[in-house]
Amino acid sequence: MISRRLAIWFLGVAACLVADRAVAKCLPIAQTPPRVHLAALPTAGSVRLTYLGHSSFLIETAAGARAVTDFNDFVAAPELPDIVTMNNAHETHYSVAVDPKIKFTLKGWDDGDQAARHDLFFRDMRVWNVPTNASSLGIELAGNSIFVFEAAGLCIAHLGHLHQLLSDDQLIALGKIHVLLVPVDGAYTMSQELMVQVIGQIAAPLVVPMHYFSDVNLARFLRLIDQHYQASFAGSATVTLSRLKLPHRRVLVLPGG
Repeated sequence: MISRRLAIWFLGVAACLVADRAVAKCLPIAQTPPRVHLAALPTAGSVRLTYLGHSSFLIETAAGARAVTDFNDFVAAPELPDIVTMNNAHETHYSVAVDPKIKFTLKGWDDGDQAARHDLFFRDMRVWNVPTNASSLGIELAGNSIFVFEAAGLCIAHLGHLHQLLSDDQLIALGKIHVLLVPVDGAYTMSQELMVQVIGQIAAPLVVPMHYFSDVNLARFLRLIDQHYQASFAGSATVTLSRLKLPHRRVLVLPGG
């Protein structure tokens, strides 16, 4: 008999594939209360990464810069960040009502005929993007961005709602990535096999899965990549990273995907 969790996941897939773009979600999810409570800032030379859920992460620096990826109205952060990045494949990846007290809102999709271009410096964090393709009910050129967060000597790349293998020009624009935040659902973005190819293209030492929806889905991804990366499971949604102590060829699973 199919498990209740797996049944809910299949229903979510069906709903996402047939829903209109204006109301499409990757999964029916209720308003989620904050899963973490902010403590003291990370020390100099380190960055704190917290998985808020779905495709949203909180990234914090020693100087107090706080950024949230794929900021939306369904997955809550513990407090307002300084910077939010968004992609528009589904409404669980963006917000139409960003609080005006947020200093910087970076949209990852094209505006008219122009691909999104950002290069922001705030305190000890730099954020820039590399435009890629996205898809809801069809491929949208330059409809997604890979956002890169640079702090404490680390470059953390969030793939967003990626729908393509990367070109040489895109890989050059990304540069050296140390931590890669990867959607591994295998249905709403790309197949897991293709996403493993993207991971090989970027070759980051540390990979953090997101957007995985179920233990079954996550386990399949880990089997596909286990010849190249060793998996470990964190007991907390928050991890502190530093360039000097960065794991090599490791997939780090944070709870809440």
